[in-house]
Amino acid sequence: MATEIRVPTLGESVSEATVGTWFKKVGDVIKADEPIVELETDKVTVEVPAPASGVLSEILAGNGETVGLGALLGQIAEGASAGAAAPAAKAAEPVAAAAAPAASAAAVSSMPPAPAAAKMLAENSLSAEQVDGSGKRGQVLKGDVIAAVARGISAPAAPAAPAEPIKIARAPSSEADAPREERVKMTRLRQTIAKRLKDAQNTAAMLTTYNEVDMKAVMDLRARYKDIFEKKHGVKLGFMGFFTKAVTHALKELPAVNAEIDGTDIIYKNYCHVGVAVGTDKGLVVPVVRDADQMSIAEIEKEIGRLGKAARDGQLSMADMQGGTFTISNGGVYGSLMSSPILNAPQSGILGMHKIQERPVVVAGQIVIRPMMYLALSYDHRIVDGKEAVTFLVRVKESLEDPERLVLDL
Repeated sequence: MATEIRVPTLGESVSEATVGTWFKKVGDVIKADEPIVELETDKVTVEVPAPASGVLSEILAGNGETVGLGALLGQIAEGASAGAAAPAAKAAEPVAAAAAPAASAAAVSSMPPAPAAAKMLAENSLSAEQVDGSGKRGQVLKGDVIAAVARGISAPAAPAAPAEPIKIARAPSSEADAPREERVKMTRLRQTIAKRLKDAQNTAAMLTTYNEVDMKAVMDLRARYKDIFEKKHGVKLGFMGFFTKAVTHALKELPAVNAEIDGTDIIYKNYCHVGVAVGTDKGLVVPVVRDADQMSIAEIEKEIGRLGKAARDGQLSMADMQGGTFTISNGGVYGSLMSSPILNAPQSGILGMHKIQERPVVVAGQIVIRPMMYLALSYDHRIVDGKEAVTFLVRVKESLEDPERLVLDL
């Protein structure tokens, strides 16, 4: 008896995923709950565990294919005998396909193309009838389309001018450059990042205001207590705890920066879920520190440490990614001196941190050297006025230059 491997529930508002990597191949022995395939969603990467022990007898959704909730990914057969039969069946498929090369896809296929194949057909302006399908019942698969394009099958002449704007094709590379280029399909996460950032620019009336903060007080405080802090709380005392706490204080005073627009309504959030942008090998993700306004600096540092490790290991859950009301992005860890962060829609504000750099500044009429950092607040001008934005940034600056204010809730 075969056990089906299906796409699990992926989280709120996520209805489909892309098959990333199969960790096993047909014929491999599998243990129950062992990760068997990786799915890429709009927000996170999810590992699907094996629902039962046995042998992987069939893979029905290959790498790169788009699948919906509950879609059948593959099947697991009981015992080792099924594993021996499965490769034999797989080996027979190409033979059967080769025995009837003249049969057209249109004549034998009653199934629609696989999702990834349908997308590639559309990208190359081809129809399923032009491609010989090698899947079950003649279904056109992604590999079939790739092979057809390589053979030079072209789209039929268009009978009329298209109604929609024509997408401008990329100019071909020179013969000298083409062999040195590599074309890699964007991951679903990278596609989502690109879309969301562009949507934010197109939708919000985005503006950025800047200030600078003297980090000496925070750095002195950190140097004085970092050893005791780490010994007691088991986590290092960084800068993010101070910044997150300073942000939550400012958000309480200026609630518009913590709000969002929904149609003609403004939704004010009486809580502070602060997103912390984390760079990973697969792209930028923004896990959320929930109810940061109710947490101590130590609790914030612990949660940021947990989320950061989970992000780098690809272990973030959907709950870790949802519900943020404001975002902090720290480009300073990469050496950025100044930047204008893009809003994380539908949020109305994002704070950009930057590199700490010693600079000459005037203090009490004297030129002194201080560790300075530029701050940037990008905000949605539709809901946040200039006065509120500047005041917010000033409050963050005041809290960091006088960290006792954070303790006294001033």
